[in-house]
Amino acid sequence: MTSAAAVTAPRLTSGPLTPAQQRIITAAHGLFADHGISGTSLQMIADAIGVTKAAVYHQFKTKEEIVLATASAELRILEDAVTAAETEPSPDRGREVLLTQVVDIAVARRRRATLLQSDPVMVRLLAEHEPFRQLMDRVYSLLVGDADGDTRIQAAMLASAIGAAVVHPLVIDLDDDVLRAQLLSFVQRLLLVPHR
Repeated sequence: MTSAAAVTAPRLTSGPLTPAQQRIITAAHGLFADHGISGTSLQMIADAIGVTKAAVYHQFKTKEEIVLATASAELRILEDAVTAAETEPSPDRGREVLLTQVVDIAVARRRRATLLQSDPVMVRLLAEHEPFRQLMDRVYSLLVGDADGDTRIQAAMLASAIGAAVVHPLVIDLDDDVLRAQLLSFVQRLLLVPHR
């Protein structure tokens, strides 16, 4: 994808959150992580920040909007990484930049990754959310370009491997720098990206 295409791609969110919205998102994220999205009510979110349920509704019309805003807050970092990779002069360099940043993001935010990857409500809402689908198209375009089925399967396995590896019980006690270096080495070998 060219940088011109990146400029026209829809952003995950329309603008910055207000302080009230940010408080709701922060509380919701913690509750979602503890109770799952289905197990978290709007009343629980309101109670967590000390406001009425009506005050939450004033900021977000539905719980789904809160869920998507929570995801968007996390995925904006990925979106910025994709945009940076799309400006690189060659596809190989763009892929290398993206992989490095994706690994950095996954390791730095590994404690939050489980919600995005495994909560069934989150997975469903993101699958239906057009800006998220377009972002993922940009990610896979950078990773594999116009690829055949085998390469797309390789990219899907890579994405799953990164997401699963950072939260796996076998690595949970590893230092972030050690995990980052090992994971980056693995993904470079998997996609045959030259080591630098």
